[in-house]
Amino acid sequence: MRPTLGGTVLAYQELLKEILIDEETLQERIAALGAEISRDYKEKSLHLVCILRGAVMFLTDLMRQISIPHTIDFMAISSYGAGIRKSHGQVRLTMDLKDDIGGRDVLLVEDIIDSGNTLSSVLELLTVRKPASLKVCALLDKTERREVAVPIDYCGFVIPDAFVFGYGLDLDEYYRNLPFIGIVNPQRFQPPE
Repeated sequence: MRPTLGGTVLAYQELLKEILIDEETLQERIAALGAEISRDYKEKSLHLVCILRGAVMFLTDLMRQISIPHTIDFMAISSYGAGIRKSHGQVRLTMDLKDDIGGRDVLLVEDIIDSGNTLSSVLELLTVRKPASLKVCALLDKTERREVAVPIDYCGFVIPDAFVFGYGLDLDEYYRNLPFIGIVNPQRFQPPE
């Protein structure tokens, strides 16, 4: 079921069960993460790598809270087949980094960690490029769905196993612009399995 009715995209309110994390709480936690990262990387050359597309809003706000000089780069990964709730275990790089990360202190910025399969594959891919250090900053962590143990060095929020959208996370590419993270009403939208 797409978030449309008769070809018209539904207002997010029609698909929202409840707000899980409001805008103020998000921004307070991101400020705390930025301060922690700034402290930890004070004597290092920080290079942020954002996983597109879901982490863009998080990266943008996080960068504003990091007080030390840093650089950024982007990569895109495809890890889901026909369904969006279940990874098929194969990860495909759809856009690679522009910069060489060899010898650099890399912080991977991700929107949500679910099964851990995608993150595990990305970490393997980046590790062979020999960064000086490689850590992970995730806005959301769904620990209940974890299949593969992965390190999360900086975590915004641990969330329940609910289908969420907003603040970079989409429903069929819509609603990434919302300033909060909401839980989908399962009576109004069912993600394909």
